[in-house]
Amino acid sequence: MDNQEVVTDMPENYEELKSSANRNANWRERLDAVEELGNWKNQKSIDILKHRLNTDAVYQVREAAYHKLLSFGEDVQMPVRQKGELIKDATKVLLRIKKSLPRDHTYEEFKEKLKKMRIDLYDTYEGDKGADFDVWLEQTWSSLLKR
Repeated sequence: MDNQEVVTDMPENYEELKSSANRNANWRERLDAVEELGNWKNQKSIDILKHRLNTDAVYQVREAAYHKLLSFGEDVQMPVRQKGELIKDATKVLLRIKKSLPRDHTYEEFKEKLKKMRIDLYDTYEGDKGADFDVWLEQTWSSLLKR
């Protein structure tokens, strides 16, 4: 555990943190909420952290929840990085977006349309892939069925 003191009562902004921890289209906000809730050892914070550990699609968020729960003395297992699609039918969605664009569209146009149409998918993969996100997305885009 870091040198932060763990407080057992509730933070004044608990409801806001709870909402942030469950915001599907913003992995950074979920990560920040996990970090903040990890400073408050109480059953409600523990429940939210366990939910993030067990259900979040972004590995960084799950890993942060794991470390916070471990620092509370909870019996938890290190999360395993998911393989394959993080969101059901993501490849189909990406293909639909590619097909909706003109035949000679650019990767940047595809990326922008994805961001506008499916920020949840964009955000989840951006969080999971980190610095390799653009390389992964461009490779995925170029490998999708050619129109």
